[in-house]
Amino acid sequence: QLNCLVKMVTLHGIPKDLDSYPKDLLLFLSPSDYAATGSCRQFFANIGEANLDLLQRESSQRKQLLLEALACLRIPGTQVTEEDAEVLGRLVCDLAGEYITSSGGNLLKQLSKCDSFLPEQEEAIRSIISSGNTTFGPPAAWSAFTLNELNGLIPVLDHSILQQIPK
Repeated sequence: QLNCLVKMVTLHGIPKDLDSYPKDLLLFLSPSDYAATGSCRQFFANIGEANLDLLQRESSQRKQLLLEALACLRIPGTQVTEEDAEVLGRLVCDLAGEYITSSGGNLLKQLSKCDSFLPEQEEAIRSIISSGNTTFGPPAAWSAFTLNELNGLIPVLDHSILQQIPK
């Protein structure tokens, strides 16, 4: 339905007020379509707020969105800054484990909003958290506030990490 709606909305070109449309609609546009009305960075910031689950996780369309977002943000390797992670929004849920490992704690806040993880992502998250080299510090120094911030990552934590968190 959204795909059809995009075709109708863009029948006479891309509307200038595209940012006022539902974010989910943008999932069915390409960044080059959007370029006439704004920057690719703004486009992916909007995509990051959309419900990515409208596209299957391993779909070519969703993979292409991530590749185009990384190119737009000029992320050359696998290290993503916290600022770029905020722009990517829910697209960080599709980043491979190597991105999570290379980026240190920069992705944790965004990753905590993901619904599920692949095993390699879970392993990378546990590795980062166990290192204690994040803005949250080592699990032994966490507070209720920290747990609230990382709420979505709690199911990923293993016994050795959970054991370190103060009661």
